[in-house]
Amino acid sequence: MSFNVAIDGPAGAGKSTIARAVAKRMNLIYVDTGAMYRAMALFMLREGVDLKDAQAVAEKCKEADISIGYEGGEQVVYLNGENVNSYLRTQEVGNAASITSAQPSVRRKLVEMQQKLAAQRDCIMDGRDIGTCVLPGAQVKIYLTASSGVRAKRRYEELLEKGQDCDLDTIRREIEERDYRDMNREASPLRQADDAVQVDTSDMTVEEVITRIMDICQERRR
Repeated sequence: MSFNVAIDGPAGAGKSTIARAVAKRMNLIYVDTGAMYRAMALFMLREGVDLKDAQAVAEKCKEADISIGYEGGEQVVYLNGENVNSYLRTQEVGNAASITSAQPSVRRKLVEMQQKLAAQRDCIMDGRDIGTCVLPGAQVKIYLTASSGVRAKRRYEELLEKGQDCDLDTIRREIEERDYRDMNREASPLRQADDAVQVDTSDMTVEEVITRIMDICQERRR
């Protein structure tokens, strides 16, 4: 039986950074489900689809082939055969992903792929509904969170490092709006699973968070 770790939480809580680090140290496959949803959103934006038109999204998502591979030890997301990693972390794609991921047709397509992968390999997944919907039987469930102010500041500094123009207040407002959408959507809303351990990273260093989650994983594995 495969060993699965589910990490859920709101945007900007550090899920991807932490999941990647834990995966590397514990020899797990890392599955960035958020990147898969972003790839779908990127496809919709490129195709000019009205993101709020459920029927149009359902029809168009049939044309998207999204897969995960590894190049040089790093996870790569392929959209119809194209490596789209460099396009996935823009604010536009992130906001679009929050909208398209609420569409049942999109979720069904990607969840099936994620569950199949988890059944075959020891892995760690991060997203919005991993512990509640995608991997309800995961041996370890973590709900990673932080205040909206802290999450906005992290995102602001990340964008500045990339040389992108940004405004801290705008980023915070967008994060809070995204939290509301994610927590109130009809399909698989963001919430903490009953058996998940909450880890608030607001006042923790990255290394402290990694250590805390590894301790939880090793305890459950024993």
